[in-house]
Amino acid sequence: MDAKLDPLKLDPVETRTVAAEFIGTLLLVFFAVGSAVLAADYIGALGIALAFGFTLLALAYALGPISGSHLNPAVTLAMLLEGRLALRTAIEYWIAQFVGAIVGAALLLLLAKQVPGLNIDGTFGTNGYGDRSAVHINTGGAFLAEVVLTFLLVFVWLAVTHKVAVVGFGPLALGFVLALIHLVGVPLTGASVNPARSLGPAVFAGGKALSQWWLFLVAPAIGAVLATFAHQVVQPRGAPVLIADERALGAHRAAEQPPAPGEPQPPAGEQ
Repeated sequence: MDAKLDPLKLDPVETRTVAAEFIGTLLLVFFAVGSAVLAADYIGALGIALAFGFTLLALAYALGPISGSHLNPAVTLAMLLEGRLALRTAIEYWIAQFVGAIVGAALLLLLAKQVPGLNIDGTFGTNGYGDRSAVHINTGGAFLAEVVLTFLLVFVWLAVTHKVAVVGFGPLALGFVLALIHLVGVPLTGASVNPARSLGPAVFAGGKALSQWWLFLVAPAIGAVLATFAHQVVQPRGAPVLIADERALGAHRAAEQPPAPGEPQPPAGEQ
């Protein structure tokens, strides 16, 4: 007789994937946000952007084959909408991501407290708008920026992944696009595109950082939904990938058609 499944108990595969999302988000916050908290005066906006990109790239190679290395509730939402994840798995990912971000921020705060003269009051690598933005972008501008930046991240993520796993050269594209997003977004809002990354530091910064977090939850979610829709338009689920060049496309279609009766079969290497 088959054993009954306990709905509250994770199986070994789920344990690994949830643990990967927790650890990955923790490390993303500690190292990438840490570059802004601990080293901003030395590396500038370019260095911060590269820190986010390189951290995601490394974690995508390390954890991508296990959980997909989402490390971002907006990415997980897109995977859910695409049908690549079950709802229960998405909820487990979200919990792991938010908890991991908070733990990562706590460890970062503990380290920052050991640096004499380091002032982190009200900032602590958080995202913001208005007087908390380097360019004092208003609420509407910040909302639009986060929607568009998240759209780019999620659209690329959906395009370079197969189902959930990130394999091959996929991590390179993800790392590059996150670095690009931060090059544009750091002066605007600090470049969230990730509700968990924004919540972790905001919990410890408090004040306006926490009160403004709603924007960095809602805008990335909208960006993820729009990116999912756009991906379904340009690459519908189950559809073959078409080649843009018309001559190549014609040859591609001809190769898919069976030869007419009496025509010789093409050599195996030309099929």
